[in-house]
Formats: sequence, structure tokens, C-alpha cells
Amino acid sequence: MMVTRRALLAASGAALAAPALAQGEAAKVGLILPMSGPFASTGRQIEAAVRTFLRMSGESHGGKKLEIVLRDDTGVAPDVTRRLAQELVVRERVRFLAGFGLTPLAFAAAPVATEAKVPMVVMAAATSVIVQRSPFILRTSFTLPQATMPIAEWAAKNGVKSAATLVTDYAPGLDAERAFKERFTAQGGQVPLELRTPLRNPDYAPFLQRVRDARPEALFIFVPSGEGAALMKQFAERGLREAGIRLIGTGDVVDDDILNDMGDAALGVVTSHHYSAAHDSAENRAFREAYGQVASNARPNFMAVGGFDGMRLIAEGLKKAEGNLDGERLLAAMKGQSWMSPRGQITIDANTRDIVQDIHIRRVERRDGQLWNVEFDRVPQVRDPGT
Repeated sequence: MMVTRRALLAASGAALAAPALAQGEAAKVGLILPMSGPFASTGRQIEAAVRTFLRMSGESHGGKKLEIVLRDDTGVAPDVTRRLAQELVVRERVRFLAGFGLTPLAFAAAPVATEAKVPMVVMAAATSVIVQRSPFILRTSFTLPQATMPIAEWAAKNGVKSAATLVTDYAPGLDAERAFKERFTAQGGQVPLELRTPLRNPDYAPFLQRVRDARPEALFIFVPSGEGAALMKQFAERGLREAGIRLIGTGDVVDDDILNDMGDAALGVVTSHHYSAAHDSAENRAFREAYGQVASNARPNFMAVGGFDGMRLIAEGLKKAEGNLDGERLLAAMKGQSWMSPRGQITIDANTRDIVQDIHIRRVERRDGQLWNVEFDRVPQVRDPGT
């Protein structure tokens, strides 16, 4: 029988209140990711980045060994994510929850983190309100409004007068749609067409045909990580570029993980995002090299850097808490941290528990036979507009 949330959380008051520590007890991290299903690329990227961090920085921090307990939630069932979070807290006695590939899944786990007083590090999901769902949530990924505002401003400043929007119909997509429209129209632009595609099994062709028929100067796009290749293929097949429609968006659409598979159709696409594998810094070069050793020469994407920095946040929290595994003490030690990430300078705001980071404007270019998101402008230290 499936163990209910009530049964698990009521199983033992001691289990929820951080049991007495055994000598040398490990600091367990319950890592909940979509390792199978339509969003498995997200899980694969983050899991490899977690292993990369441990390879680069070691497993022992604050006198405790970090132990990863990985669970696959398949990426599509909030009830599964909630059950896994409960089981990890009660049965595995994890001291951190982490991962969360999509917003509904982060929402599902939030009450568990609150009741168990376990810090919950969101490494991927990007809806603004996530951090408000539990006082124990911290985020090392990004928010869609944070990533969207800069491309809206860039488009308006670079002669785009009209832009349609095409977003996936769930919370992050709606965040992106709203943020783009608000900022673009405030700069004098017009949004003549707003389209939303289903989260599961989308067919972009009919939506793109409507865009071509409307003939805006540009199309702003948000789709989840991993969906960009299918959309880019259909964008080319429908002849939108030949019709004079420029493609702009957040970096999800030209995900580094699959960018090379998109071919020439991706060249010239301009996006705004918080991480590019092409980011020019010593920290990123070291990260890319270590990640390639862990993940068979794969290229890390923005999901990977969220996982890498999430582990750094956990490790430094352990150090600052001097190995104390009390959830509230760990949370206090994690809030307000600031460091130089492979993406650039980032801070976990002490009040909002959300990430503050640079957002870059990038263009897809071919260099040395490969496609890269080449950064050419930067908006420094952007906060989520809703905080």
C-alpha cells in the first residue's frame, strides 16, 4: 500500500524534529530529480553536476560526510515527489532536500520541508513564488521573470516594435509571458499575439503557423529545458526566419545540452540567461573540465550549474554551522551566502532566500565547429522582479 503523507509525517515526532545525532553521522541529501520520463535531461544534468561538485571539493564538509540519496520522481507527478520527500525525511533521515526539476514538484515537496524543518534547495524549478511556499526553501537556479526582463529590454532597444509570445502553459511559462509583455510594452513595444502550448507532448507547428500568419517582427519563446530542439526544427520548417521573424527568448530554448544538435537553424538566436557553457571565467573552465570527466565529455547546461551551486550552498552551510545538523541552524547558515560561481557572482538573499545573479544577453554562434551561446552584454546582479 502507498504510504500516506499523514501517516509518514505522524510516524514519529522525533523523526520530524531531527533525531539525536550519532557520532560521525553523515549529512544525507535527499536528491529528487526526473531521471526518467520527458524531463530526464534535467535530472541527468543535475545529478552529474552534484557528482562534479563532490569530485572537485570532496565529500567531507564541516566535519560531516555528504551522502547523496537519489530518487527518481519521473518529472510529471507531484504526488510521487511528495511521497518521495516524505520517505526521505522519515525513513532515510535526510538533512537536506534538493533537486526539483519542475515547479509543481517543488510545490509538492514544500510542505514536507516546512513540517520537518529540513532545508530544501531548489536547483531547477523557476517560478517566482516557489520560495514563498516554505520558509525552508532556498533557490540556486533562477526565476523566469529574472531571466526574461533583460531580453524584453534588449529587444525594445534594438528596434523590435512588435513581438508575439509563445510559452509553455504552466507556471514558469506564465511568469515569462507576463514579464516579457510588461517590460516590452513599457518600452513602447506591442504584443499582437500570445500563445500557450501544452506541457506534455506539445506540437509546435500549428502555433508557429499562427505566428507566421500574424507576421510580428519577433517571436519570444519559453519552453522547458530539453524542448528547444523540437521547437527550433519546426521554426525552421515553417519558414519563420525567411518571413522576417526574429527568434528571441530565455536561454531554455537554446539549452547548451542539446544546442549542437539544432544545427544552423539556431544560428543568430538571441536569448537572455544566467549561464552559458561559453562563459569566460576560470571558475567555469574548471567546472566544464571536471563535469566532462564525470559525464563523458558532455557539456554542462544551466540546470547543471544550479545543481553544482546547490551543493556548494549545502557544503558551505555545513561548514558555517560547524557540522550541526539542526535544520533551523543549517538554514540560517545557508542564507546570505555569496560566492563566485561558474556563472559569475551570485548571492542567496538573506531575506528572500532567492538567488541574485548576473543575466547575460547571448547570441548563438559557431566556433571551432560547435555552436555556443556567446555572451555579448550583461545586466549585473538581477533580483527576481517579484521580490
